Amino acid sequence: MRPPAGNMSRRAQRFWWPLLLLCLAALVAAGGGQESAAERLSPYFGTKSRYEIVNPHLLREPLSLGPPQPGFPLPPASCTPLQLHAVFRHGTRFPTRGQIKKLARVHGLLGRRNGTCPASEALAGWEMWYREEMDGLLAERGRYDMSMLARRLAARFPGLLAPQRRFVFISSHKSRCVNSSDAFREGLYRALHAEQQQQQQLLQPTLESNPAMLGDIKINDTLMRFFDLCEKFVRDVENNKEALHELDDFKTGPEMKKVVERVADKLCLQADQLNADLVQVAFFTCSFELAIKNVSSPWCSLFSEEDALVLEYLNDLKQYWKRGYGYDINSRSSCVLFQDIIRNLDQAVAESKNSKPISSPAVFQFGHAETLQPLLALMGYFKDSETLKANNYRKNLNRKFRSGRIVPYAANLVFVLYHCDQVDSPKEEYKVQILLNEKLLEFPWSKKTVISFANLKNHYKDILQKCHFSDVCDLPQNATTRA
Repeated sequence: MRPPAGNMSRRAQRFWWPLLLLCLAALVAAGGGQESAAERLSPYFGTKSRYEIVNPHLLREPLSLGPPQPGFPLPPASCTPLQLHAVFRHGTRFPTRGQIKKLARVHGLLGRRNGTCPASEALAGWEMWYREEMDGLLAERGRYDMSMLARRLAARFPGLLAPQRRFVFISSHKSRCVNSSDAFREGLYRALHAEQQQQQQLLQPTLESNPAMLGDIKINDTLMRFFDLCEKFVRDVENNKEALHELDDFKTGPEMKKVVERVADKLCLQADQLNADLVQVAFFTCSFELAIKNVSSPWCSLFSEEDALVLEYLNDLKQYWKRGYGYDINSRSSCVLFQDIIRNLDQAVAESKNSKPISSPAVFQFGHAETLQPLLALMGYFKDSETLKANNYRKNLNRKFRSGRIVPYAANLVFVLYHCDQVDSPKEEYKVQILLNEKLLEFPWSKKTVISFANLKNHYKDILQKCHFSDVCDLPQNATTRA
């Protein structure tokens, strides 16, 4: 099935894309068979991973809730969801301007190469369709990611996400986040009014008819891009050339050197014509083509799984030292977001205790991988005993910190607050579960997947009481920039 030719309206695009992707998924399932080069490499794409890498069943059934999860949700006979607070990464996006420039540079090398080389000729004939003006914009596939996610969340929490209830939408100022919020909101409306749409045979719902969907999406970079506003992080990590020395060392280390040499050999180029950054952008192009177009790009043929493992580690080193456990400031700067989440849950508890309606039964916040990764580190998730460094790649092959499994496109961290009947133990009356990418997370300090809200706050009392954004992030006046 192909979408109609010509210039389609946004409405028509939104109608055709889900149908097209469903057909593609059906073809993959029916083919049963040979795995493409892109699919073989897809577990190693890091932050450029499509969402289906963590939920493969969605390739076959985009609205499937997957296999049952023991202990989730809590039994409806005794527990009722009060509030859902979700932090999302935006959906699938186009490459950034910098990545597109690097790709154009690699592609240009192939056109100037002399002699016969099958890999180079195949890639020289590949159309360089990325344009600098795309610069990280949300792709149409990204709208689909968020719409489907909204519909699945509505199916998981039918009592909480119901028509005529008011929801809060907060976003980073970046267009890919605002547009992700918009697509999620439309998908949620579609899910909540499915029966009405069938009766009226509506192909496209109108948000204006639902009071719960009215109101602007609130832009709040203090919550969604706290890293930009944290002066110490900007000085000590973002703008500090020495902060990512482990990443730089790995780029010129033996593992990455071998990857560069193998790729150069396949392209019939001299090894000194390539470097780690150019090879990485070629690898990312493989991931972009799979995520955006659902195709196996000729760029994928340049890499073996061994190469992919090395390139995944290269990407994870950057995330670790810039957004994860490498420096305390990375995670501590996110305490403003964690405190906001707990404040919203606290408000719901207070309203419940006073027998008042919950003013915000669902809070939806749309940010970046850089929003979620520090928050998860702050909470103690995916921490390895071995620090990720340039010289211990082999020791970390089985690491927990794998960014593609944690923050792929459309990644989501969901806090679910329940009110439970606890006559004998009133302190246990309010309970919390956390889901990452629609899967239950065990709390880092236990093997439990449900705890009391009081227990959650007690465990993180240092963050809630002593982590003040100004103390963590503000620079003293007349502070000089570190080299």
